[in-house]
Amino acid sequence: MRVHQTSGTTGTPLRWLDTQEAWDWWLRCWGFVLRGAGLGPGDRIFFPFSFGLFVGFWAGFEGARALGAMAIPGGGQDSAQRLAALETLGATAVCCTPSYALHLAQVARERGVDLRRLGVRTMVQAGEPGAGIPSVRARLEEEWGARAYDHAGMTEMGAYGFECQAQAGLHVNESEFIAEIIDPATGVPAREGELVLSNLGRPGSPVLRYRTGDRVRAAADPCECGRTFLRLEGGILGRVDDMLIVRGVNVFPSALEGIIRRFPAVDEFLIEVFRRDEMDEVRLLLEMRDGQARQVAAAVQEAVRVELGIRVEAVPVPPQSLPRYELKARRLVRRASA
Repeated sequence: MRVHQTSGTTGTPLRWLDTQEAWDWWLRCWGFVLRGAGLGPGDRIFFPFSFGLFVGFWAGFEGARALGAMAIPGGGQDSAQRLAALETLGATAVCCTPSYALHLAQVARERGVDLRRLGVRTMVQAGEPGAGIPSVRARLEEEWGARAYDHAGMTEMGAYGFECQAQAGLHVNESEFIAEIIDPATGVPAREGELVLSNLGRPGSPVLRYRTGDRVRAAADPCECGRTFLRLEGGILGRVDDMLIVRGVNVFPSALEGIIRRFPAVDEFLIEVFRRDEMDEVRLLLEMRDGQARQVAAAVQEAVRVELGIRVEAVPVPPQSLPRYELKARRLVRRASA
């Protein structure tokens, strides 16, 4: 038996047990993820994360080995040591969260390391939305000189989503999962709504018609890769319960991130939601590295107004003042008042 738990980003962590049969199924699911990104025997895949109870990267690591690739552990190292390992061990691929990949890029810049010359050609981005957001994907690929592929999974469900080399959204692995999309309020089937999943390979802890809380949209046209699996446009669009209502306008944090990441001067950010005069207001804390902080903040503020139709307050904050995360980033904070 194996025990793992969720990251606890949205509440108390859930613990989960897997039999050997179920663990073998996990590795089979990760085979879809890695092969979808074009990886296979001969690749050297680096996993820069601490080997705790979080299941995702354990399964990815063992899945890489089962695929015939070299799996390189990055636990017990700081970011500088991981950069050195990437170079000396000749990694061809990296599997981590989008947030941590961007953090490694920042550390590389500070140390004068050109990531584009390290030989990494593929990035599998897991743990949070990111590679499915066009501006985040573009930033990742520019910083690393590699192609970034999205992936989605859940401790209680399994590694269900992978992106193919067409990079046109997440395929749901319907060989191993049954997927539905419903209106979260009525439960009626819908093209855009909440993703509901059932897994088929965990006899010791099966999950049927599990409401994931993730908002998705089904693609209407077939994928050029030829797969007929359900394809989710833009991957995970956000959490159903993360939607903000700002002066009557529905806004998801992923939409704000999509705008912020278009500004290369912004290294990290935090979304603060607070009450003012009985209404929700949004403040964006933007950590920047150059001398144009106020101008960039003003440009972000204007872009949000034009594209999303809401007014936010964009505030520059000092370098290294916002937290960094190896696993899921927590960039949305709700406060009682300003």
